[in-house]
Amino acid sequence: MKVIGDKLVLATHNKGKLREIAELVAPFGIEVIGAEEAGLPEPEETGTTFIANAELKARQAADLSGHPALADDSGLCVDALGGDPGIRSARWAEDADGNRDFTRAMEKVETALQAKGDDTPRDAHFTCALSLAWPDGRIETFEGKVHGTLTWPPRGDKGFGYDPIFVPHDHDISFAEMDPAKKHAMSHRADAFRQLLDWLEAQR
Repeated sequence: MKVIGDKLVLATHNKGKLREIAELVAPFGIEVIGAEEAGLPEPEETGTTFIANAELKARQAADLSGHPALADDSGLCVDALGGDPGIRSARWAEDADGNRDFTRAMEKVETALQAKGDDTPRDAHFTCALSLAWPDGRIETFEGKVHGTLTWPPRGDKGFGYDPIFVPHDHDISFAEMDPAKKHAMSHRADAFRQLLDWLEAQR
């Protein structure tokens, strides 16, 4: 693709995200390199929004690699918890040593909801900010969302992160119970990616 070239760095160390984004990019014949493969450090996410964190990661990866870089920042936002875990979605999974365990994170979400009472609404959405940055400083950012409700206990083993407790609207199975292709077609990441592709198409 002319605007990107033939090589794209995916600025993530999350293997689940890397796999999902690589599958979305695959039809365009672009060589994809993960941040770990490119020897890039994992930056400290100091932004206060998904967009700020996505842009921070994309800019650093583009600067250090010399190639266009794509980064996302995404998370689960629970209405009854004031939008938490939100941009701290990964941090809710961390233990004292920084190791991530999303079973722990899902339990924290459920415990927080139960503390608010049995009648607490379980509405939630995933948000994904997707940033494409170039070494010359250009950057384009898009934000996608998918809405649903939370279920308990976790269901399914096909997804990652909070997928086992998230049931999208108009469905009765969790993201982690879905065929990955079906999830990719409707996810927050797919929504942001469609916006990116529409923008790229307009640049031709």
